Amino acid sequence: MTYKTITVHVNSSRHALDRIRLAAQLARENDAHLVGVAATGLPRSFQAAGMTGEGGLALSVYLDFMKEHAATSLAAFENTVNKAGVRTFEKSMIDEEAGDALCLQGRYSDLIVVGQTDPDERLPAERTDVPEYVVLNSGRPVLLIPYAGKFEVVGHRVIVAWDGSVEAARAVTAALPLLSKAKQVQVVVFNPSVGPDGHGEVPGADIALYLARHGLNVDVSSQNTGDSIDIGNAVLSYACDFGADLLVMGGYGHARLREVVLGGVTDTILHAMTVPVLMSH
Repeated sequence: MTYKTITVHVNSSRHALDRIRLAAQLARENDAHLVGVAATGLPRSFQAAGMTGEGGLALSVYLDFMKEHAATSLAAFENTVNKAGVRTFEKSMIDEEAGDALCLQGRYSDLIVVGQTDPDERLPAERTDVPEYVVLNSGRPVLLIPYAGKFEVVGHRVIVAWDGSVEAARAVTAALPLLSKAKQVQVVVFNPSVGPDGHGEVPGADIALYLARHGLNVDVSSQNTGDSIDIGNAVLSYACDFGADLLVMGGYGHARLREVVLGGVTDTILHAMTVPVLMSH
């Protein structure tokens, strides 16, 4: 099982080339077609219906500016993937804002690669919640690359954060092309509830057996965090101790508004991730 089409977000971010190199590496390893997506549209909050006169002229000039930036970014994408030896790729300039553009192309992809939002970097007309938006609306697994750190490889030492949810199950299935090449995979269950309505009599055993049938050698670990640390930070801490280069997990098991207000695991991971995360909703 391999990825056949991979989409990567291409923009003017100072982190974009690192993200593209990683996507190119995955495309090469899977003999996949790589699509670089650059967005040229404005967020809906920027748009004003019926703009005419000087306002309409200013908007037209700004959209031309966006297209020039997109063309420059796509040229850098092409140069990078050519150097990486990707066999087949294409450049896609989509006249939508970044989140919608990635979701549109993502419908025809096996994996979408995006970067974590860097709070110290503001990009022209790009929403700050692109990763969250794509996870929630693309219907595809999303590989999120942290803005801090260098990641030469992804998927050699993998942690699967398992909670028995639909979202986690989708993430595990979507990660199989990576898991099948991993040197070590560990399923981790945090604060498990034992029983038929929880994680089973042996937490993590069922999903480990599922992965074993795919030919994977999997370890299972059960962790109790107590009251000293929330699960999101416990996951990140465990990933660091394990030396993971990939975290696989479900995203937004609860409504996003509830996650934002109450401080959910997904938002903790998205804002504080230290390793690449494959997430599926």
